[in-house]
Amino acid sequence: MAVYTHVPAEEMAALLTRYGVGALRSFKGIAEGVENSNYLVEAEGGRFILTLYEKRVEAGDLPFFLALLDHLADRGLPVPRALKDGGGVQIQTVAGRPACLIEFLEGVSLSHPTPEQARATGEALGRMHEALADFVPVRPNALGLPGWRELALRCGTAVDEIAPGFSAKIAQELAFLDAHWPVDLPRSVIHADLFPDNVLMLGNRVTGMIDFYFACSEIRAWDVAVTHSAWAFSSDGRDYDAAIGKALVGGYQTAHPLTKGESAALPVLARGSALRFTLTRAWDWLNTPADALVTRKDPLAFLRRLDFYAQHPECFTA
Repeated sequence: MAVYTHVPAEEMAALLTRYGVGALRSFKGIAEGVENSNYLVEAEGGRFILTLYEKRVEAGDLPFFLALLDHLADRGLPVPRALKDGGGVQIQTVAGRPACLIEFLEGVSLSHPTPEQARATGEALGRMHEALADFVPVRPNALGLPGWRELALRCGTAVDEIAPGFSAKIAQELAFLDAHWPVDLPRSVIHADLFPDNVLMLGNRVTGMIDFYFACSEIRAWDVAVTHSAWAFSSDGRDYDAAIGKALVGGYQTAHPLTKGESAALPVLARGSALRFTLTRAWDWLNTPADALVTRKDPLAFLRRLDFYAQHPECFTA
């Protein structure tokens, strides 16, 4: 469940009057996601998403995210803009939280995408990177290699409660990535979290790319690696789908060809992606009460991906 903050109906109705979208008809919380509180809002003037930004999203970062969405939408990418009220304001305060009223996009998130859908997603990611070539604002990546080291230190040996030898495995992988992490690849703003639940589709067509709240300035090809690790495996990380992985990278290449250096670095970047999500999930696993409304995600699902990438670097060229 991902509704942390309750919005009274009276406050919701008052908010809509500032946007001139007609009277409130209904609204309900959206269970998907874990970072923010989201509501599907029905007004006389249409459907909208109200997002209340919880503690993991800094209010000071919101102008960056909103500028990013406007930039991509202006270039025809299927991303939802945050709407401006009658006074031209995008960022509101609702129930004591920073909030935005966001365009509603048609489409559904897939649990078991096909290769054709993975190819379309890869192409959409490539188009996004192409469109961001002239995007000027920057945002540091707090979850890059230095952040992984810090998170591993904070987790310590407590992760061995999740699985024996977990902390030693993390330390081993950090040492590998310290020695092999590429430093001279093209950089841009990236999505950094393009899991299947952050892509909306109708059939084989991408109708929405959403939840840009991890977007940051980073090695561009790392976005390909993150998306590959999110799409090409079963949810528990035990099974790799080569057809999905190949289609995803192939779709990306049609829209934004990888350089030789980027292609060569994908196996290492993918190991970094797997470690990033292993660590954040491990931290949440250790620090989220078992009876919390948020479902804890298994960190071992990405540790298995890490093992796969370490054993099969050829998966990007096969």
